[in-house]
Amino acid sequence: MATSATSDQLLVIIDPTARQADGEAVRIAKDVLSAGAAAKVCLPEGPEEFARALGRRGSRRPVVVGDDRALVRAVTLLHRQRELAGCALSMVPVGGTLALAESLGVPMGAVAAARAVLDGAERRLDLLVDDSDGVVLGALGIPPAPVRAAAAEPVGVPAGRPRLRTRYRSLVRTLAPRPTRLSAVPAPGPARLRVEVDGVTVVDLDQPVEAVSVTPGTGGTASVEVLPLSVGAAAAPLLAAGRTVTVVGADFRYRADAAVSGPVRRRTWRVVEGAWGLTLPGHD
Repeated sequence: MATSATSDQLLVIIDPTARQADGEAVRIAKDVLSAGAAAKVCLPEGPEEFARALGRRGSRRPVVVGDDRALVRAVTLLHRQRELAGCALSMVPVGGTLALAESLGVPMGAVAAARAVLDGAERRLDLLVDDSDGVVLGALGIPPAPVRAAAAEPVGVPAGRPRLRTRYRSLVRTLAPRPTRLSAVPAPGPARLRVEVDGVTVVDLDQPVEAVSVTPGTGGTASVEVLPLSVGAAAAPLLAAGRTVTVVGADFRYRADAAVSGPVRRRTWRVVEGAWGLTLPGHD
């Protein structure tokens, strides 16, 4: 069973967009973490420095102060370095896109999140890995619907600030194959896709679909939901679960967590059970 992490040495990596979005929340998080543990603070100015800081963490436990994209960035880097299994991550969510962190159970305030870093327990979580070595922590959607804002966020700059959107897009470029700017993504509409789960066809190209969603579950399986195109009465979703999901179609795009990728004609995702660890509040 995981124990309290108060004695750990921490590497606190403060994403540059977090510093722009809410400097006060960053200061609070840094003060709480430094008061509770031996913390080395890094202030990377871009993706290369972020990767370098994470790669030089040594025995320190990395704490990402930033939004969903910063968390995905850290997990992706560790996965591609084949160091994810032995490295538990922690997060203090600061920024405008925090729906993923919220869904994973990370507290949505600087003080509560920092205390969870110090006193919480590591939870092992499943991960989707695709055939281009991309990762999905929370949800995969086809077509790429807009990212939902977190229900509660620290006080800071609204998510719609154009300068932050531009900076976020620049950070995402190294994470996913052929990422697409949000403004260039076409409006969601019916698509013809073949969806296979563990080699079994759930829907084929002759049946238009409105949406496909894939979510890492527990126990090494992913939950798959396919919504067929509705003609008249609402169509019932097609549900499946399995370890591998393959989607085939003509130049489709997909949203993996906070990033849009594509177009591709074929992509396969597999579930890696307990692939990564995240420090979350303990249960009484």
